[in-house]
Amino acid sequence: MRLSLRGRRSDDLPAEVVAALRQADGGKVLSAAPDAGSRAWVVASTYEVALVDPGRPAGEALVWSRPWHEVDAGSWSREASTLTVTWADRTRPGQWRLGDGMREREFLQTLRERVQASVVLGEELPLTGRRTGRAVIRQNLRTGELMQQVVLGRGVREDDEVAAVVARTLAWLREQVGMPQP
Repeated sequence: MRLSLRGRRSDDLPAEVVAALRQADGGKVLSAAPDAGSRAWVVASTYEVALVDPGRPAGEALVWSRPWHEVDAGSWSREASTLTVTWADRTRPGQWRLGDGMREREFLQTLRERVQASVVLGEELPLTGRRTGRAVIRQNLRTGELMQQVVLGRGVREDDEVAAVVARTLAWLREQVGMPQP
């Protein structure tokens, strides 16, 4: 299998990174950027985002790979040249210091495009006070399967009011995209 990088040859990536990506089978590599703080590479492929550390022993270079529908958001700090990726399941965000070259800008654009491609429909939750949250129908880009997600803002607990708002909003979203009601 020949991995390509948006019109570039896979020779642009270290051989260890290419070998690890074959293990993940995340589809075509769209872009990749090295982390300036380590030897790791953050890689965006058709179906997932992955972290590859070619400094690890053979067979362990693929640190993790996650499908795009698990990415909640990415934010870029221009001052620190730092990318922070937050996850829909609220696990600890990933953070990488990228350079400011063409490869890094292309990676940020690809990240944005892939996350947006996985979002089918979303709605802010009408919560009281300063509480925030959103409900989203996302698509697994590999299988096409639709799934629902709820991402509550920092400090928001799912009390009775929040649970009722979430249930109503998810029912409306499911109806809009033709998903069966549970």
